[in-house]
Amino acid sequence: MASRIKLGDMVVDVVLKDIKNVHLSVYPPDGAVRISAPKRMSLDTIRLFAISRLTWIRQQQKKLREQERETPRDYVERESHYVWGKRYLLELREVDAPPSVELRHKRLVLRVRPGMSPMAREAVLEVWYRQQLKTAVAPLLARWEPLLGVSTRRFFVQRMKTKWGSCNQRERTIRLNTELAKKPPECLEYLVVHELAHIVEPTHNARFLALMDRFMPQWRFRRDLLNRLPVRQEFWTY
Repeated sequence: MASRIKLGDMVVDVVLKDIKNVHLSVYPPDGAVRISAPKRMSLDTIRLFAISRLTWIRQQQKKLREQERETPRDYVERESHYVWGKRYLLELREVDAPPSVELRHKRLVLRVRPGMSPMAREAVLEVWYRQQLKTAVAPLLARWEPLLGVSTRRFFVQRMKTKWGSCNQRERTIRLNTELAKKPPECLEYLVVHELAHIVEPTHNARFLALMDRFMPQWRFRRDLLNRLPVRQEFWTY
């Protein structure tokens, strides 16, 4: 069941679901707010929860609205695309063969069948970016898991609209945003260590910060670098 509550000039969408905990999300590009809550929870209780997080919500909205965003891509010849923080010009080749992607010097060669739509070309690149990320994550986990004294059962790579990554401490799984394949490698390494640290400590408390300071003293620089880079244009609907 869906409804809305108002907090001054802010509208919060509320969805009651068969879940145990409350989940608060702020979505790009304009900072839309959504709360998913257990079915048994009253709107008055949800309102009090939202009020208690109002400062955090405003901070997230400010970040989203100030974040530089990439221009929309049309997937045409000589368009700029990024791989591991480096700029490549798209070279489009129409061939009667299965689609493929290849890096050549400063070119990103996209081979597609004749007449493929921009959306289909984008899908081909999305699959390629996802594979690049999967390949890069495996050795990072092999390096950092023993150092932090943790192990993951599984990692996932997927397109994420509001986060660079996430961790399920109980299941010992992490999720990473496909867009990280476009950012400098040190940003990915920071995210991997960040999510592994959350297996030890799920919150951003003093213990978590101490872990990050101990194992990656320059983590704040990497975090700030990642957050300064343009993010993909996303328009969230539900």
